[in-house]
Amino acid sequence: MTLFQLFLLAVIQGVTEFLPISSSGHLILLPQLTALPDQGQVIDVAVHLGTLGAVILYFWRDVAVAVAGLPRLLTGRIDTPGARLAFLLIIATIPAILFGLVLKVTGLDDAMRSAMVIGWTMLLFGLVLWWADQRSPTEKEATEWSLREAWLLGLFQAIALIPGTSRSGITITGARFLGYKRADAAKVSMLMSIPVIIASAVLLGAEVIQTADASAAKDGAIAAAFAFASALLALTLMMRLLRSVSFTPYVIYRVVLGIGLIWWAWP
Repeated sequence: MTLFQLFLLAVIQGVTEFLPISSSGHLILLPQLTALPDQGQVIDVAVHLGTLGAVILYFWRDVAVAVAGLPRLLTGRIDTPGARLAFLLIIATIPAILFGLVLKVTGLDDAMRSAMVIGWTMLLFGLVLWWADQRSPTEKEATEWSLREAWLLGLFQAIALIPGTSRSGITITGARFLGYKRADAAKVSMLMSIPVIIASAVLLGAEVIQTADASAAKDGAIAAAFAFASALLALTLMMRLLRSVSFTPYVIYRVVLGIGLIWWAWP
């Protein structure tokens, strides 16, 4: 694989993973709209690990608190902020894992990988994000996250397995509906991404290890580095912009791209 393609794939994954515009949708569209070959699972795992490193670094204090709380959680105690955060993140991950297994077993995950599906999900969930962002109160902070809300946002996150929905977009939408401030909604969404990305990387990695060779490992390392840098930059810029702007620019992008894809893929 050429360095240009590795760079392109990694930047697309890194930038779109945490912005509410769907990383999976963009990666599926790339080979459909260009002459580039499919990147394969090795690169998929690598760019996911790169984005995982970026979100862990950006929110390292919260991650450290959750990791420190895991031992108490494993003994059945949820009496510290760390144990509580770890517990809520686990609860929020369960729906996505269950829904993902259903899609995998039924084969629907492959059936939905089309430009038409991505176009409609880009458009419709973009409009839902705009509605939630404009109409919902802005009062809650990330520290107020509750068990009920973790489960609800987990259900929202499961919907993101439909290509084009955007994991960050749909969870931010859910958090805004629940009344979280924009930056806090994004923070909860980003923290929720950590166990999901780990689960995805483990699932794909188990299949990749048996077939990967030295050349594929080298390409994966390069892609992971590019994805890490681009994801960290995108995440930093978005969190800063949310102090002064809404999610409307991302909604406009989703609507324009969605309409364009529907027009392009219409039979």
